Amino acid sequence: MIRRLSLSQRLTLVFTAILLLCAMAACSVQLYSTSQYGSAMVQRLSAGLAQQIVNSEPLLDKQGDVNRPTLKTLFDRLMTLNPSVELYLVAPDGQLLADAAPAGHLKRQKIDIQPLQAFLGGAAWPVFGDDPRSLNKEKVFSVAPVRLNGELHCYLYIILQGEDLNALSDSAWQKALWSTVLWSLLLVALFGVVAGMMVWYWVTRPVKQLTADVRGVDQDSMNAIKQLAQQTPESQPTNEVEILRNTFIELARKIASQWDQLSDSDRQRREFIANISHDLRTPLTSLLGYLETLSMKADTLSPADNRQYLAIALRQGHKVRHLSQQLFELAKLEHGGIKPQLERFAIGELIQDVAQKFDLAIETRRLKLKVDMSHSLPLVNADVSMIERVVTNLLDNAVRHTPEGGTITLRVWQENAQLQVEVADNGPGVEDELREQLFQRPSVLNPQSARENRGGLGLLIVRRMLELHGGGIRLVDASAGACFRFFVPL
Repeated sequence: MIRRLSLSQRLTLVFTAILLLCAMAACSVQLYSTSQYGSAMVQRLSAGLAQQIVNSEPLLDKQGDVNRPTLKTLFDRLMTLNPSVELYLVAPDGQLLADAAPAGHLKRQKIDIQPLQAFLGGAAWPVFGDDPRSLNKEKVFSVAPVRLNGELHCYLYIILQGEDLNALSDSAWQKALWSTVLWSLLLVALFGVVAGMMVWYWVTRPVKQLTADVRGVDQDSMNAIKQLAQQTPESQPTNEVEILRNTFIELARKIASQWDQLSDSDRQRREFIANISHDLRTPLTSLLGYLETLSMKADTLSPADNRQYLAIALRQGHKVRHLSQQLFELAKLEHGGIKPQLERFAIGELIQDVAQKFDLAIETRRLKLKVDMSHSLPLVNADVSMIERVVTNLLDNAVRHTPEGGTITLRVWQENAQLQVEVADNGPGVEDELREQLFQRPSVLNPQSARENRGGLGLLIVRRMLELHGGGIRLVDASAGACFRFFVPL
């Protein structure tokens, strides 16, 4: 039953139950305090009544015996004057010696003497003693010792709240109780409604609003998430609901951002596949064309034409193989198939070894290679083969794009906790339109990146290898030519 209630209904029910319990507890405390206060006031006002009667009335004869007929007449006369009191003579051991109770009204013939002694000893009021007309009730009283010749013979024990007073008190008590209960219920209902309205305004209304914002995720996930992400979070949240709302908005923004990244990655993947298909189709078409020509006209072609066609076909085949190898290597790098095997080595020796591989190409094209690096460079913790591949790729690009007689500069230096490497040439440089897509997957959908001179996948592979080391690469502005700078952490 409770599970079917809404949050506001549950909270209102809980608040109403708490208010009802508090009202019941307050009524009980109030009624108990009123009863105690009334008993204390009655006892305080009539505390000396018993002593006054003992001082003014002869309760015992000269022999110390109780004159029951005379005493009963006296008790009846006193109770007629004050019907709320009941008088008794009590022996020192608690036995009742005389009373004015009607026949059949006494329920016990002995009472506890301790409360009487406590009263005479000055105990704090109210002090309750046994009621002879009840088996279990206790009432406030007045008591005084009755002495003869200085000796204690008995006590005058006066119940200050007799049966008649109890009957009137019970009637008034019931009326007061019902009145209190009625007013308590009315107040509880009133405050319950107020509490329910406050709960609805401050708690359930923001929760319902947040639920409405999030509920659309099941129907139209991304649109609902993006709409939620566009909302403005609270700058200074003051309660848990606002904090929860800010958390949902932040989570929606992260999901929307990741979704955009995935969409962009998927778009790049489709463009990349289209581009690679174009790149593979061109050399394969050329290769098949020359092979078909050789197959169909082998007997009519001269030996020189045969060698030329075979050379072209072989060159196109190498191009297809190189592109296929790059595709396979890039796929392994991006999907974690290749992990760097870190070891400490001197990068200066590695660069010298890589530079020697280009001695023939540099000499053939009459280029100049300037290497600028310190002999006190620290050891770098990286994968030797990957860093060699990076330097080789950059030097190969520089050699291919530098005109004859040009200069290639290779600088190495330490900057903070990084080792910086720069490869620069004085060739034609990189066109402004290609700078943004230089380290991205080429796409045939982009007119600039789809041009034949855009290059292969070498720079993509270089960037990914450096990222696996925690490094990076960028194209640095230069007055002439192209200047690539990469770094790896020490």
